[in-house]
Amino acid sequence: MARRNQDDDLLMEDELTAAFLGDDDTSMAPSNAPMADDGQADAPTASDWDDEEPVPGQLAVDVYETKDKLVVKARTAGVNKNELDVSISDNTLSIHGTLSAGTEDDVENYFVQECYWGEFSRSIALPVPVKEEEIEAMLKDGVLTISFAKVKQDTVKKIQIQ
Repeated sequence: MARRNQDDDLLMEDELTAAFLGDDDTSMAPSNAPMADDGQADAPTASDWDDEEPVPGQLAVDVYETKDKLVVKARTAGVNKNELDVSISDNTLSIHGTLSAGTEDDVENYFVQECYWGEFSRSIALPVPVKEEEIEAMLKDGVLTISFAKVKQDTVKKIQIQ
């Protein structure tokens, strides 16, 4: 929520931007960003960020349980099942894959590029104990569904006192 000034008007957009970015506009610029004559950072270009290591995208998931199963669903539209690696270790599910855009060798300039292409991964500590030997995985209509049989636990366990 924006704070109000004495006239009870909302802060101007520039004031809000300054509140989030700090006193100068250079706080969001890379350290190698060129500076204009007024000391302000020029808008970063793609070449300013070329030194950055690529970071895999994080796969969005839904995790829920039914009476007998724990289910993990992930939207993986456009991913071939051969490009997915799903594993479980110590009650942690790991999903890795690659989303390929194909090759557009003749592209000279993108006007809008919002789609994520490349490697993605996700590791999830499963919230309930599961039987690691009873897992079903299915990729259908761009949705990866992994179902685990839950370990049945007694609600009350009598402890013998010695």
